[in-house]
Amino acid sequence: MKPYEHTQIGHTIIWVALAVAVFIAITGTFWRADPGTSLIAEGIVLICAVLFWKLTIKIENATLMWSFGLGLIRKQVPIVEIAACETIRFRGCGWGIRLTPYGWLHNVSGFDAVAITLRDGGKFALGTDDPRGLVDAIRRFS
Repeated sequence: MKPYEHTQIGHTIIWVALAVAVFIAITGTFWRADPGTSLIAEGIVLICAVLFWKLTIKIENATLMWSFGLGLIRKQVPIVEIAACETIRFRGCGWGIRLTPYGWLHNVSGFDAVAITLRDGGKFALGTDDPRGLVDAIRRFS
């Protein structure tokens, strides 16, 4: 069976992080803030951008895997542990990893996601701009 792989780019995360870094640099210059403080703040913003600029979701070898950015933040679940999955559209704003009524949401852009329920009752959601394709792939591999 052909593996599933889809990557979603978090364009908003990238542009907001760059804008905030530039803002910190400019305001630090005009307000004569401690250069060390400005560099630390810019570094934190840029590290967050590098960590969360994309979300890649894969299904291969009967395992659902997802990772952010360069792959430092990643998780996986064997497909046999998935009891149910459904497309959802959540409300609210924010990206990254956060707690929602669907469990932990992993997201970089948009409001579409796939809610996944595990056989042990655990649940989480994966944000994607291909929710139907991901649900179909999970069902195909299970």
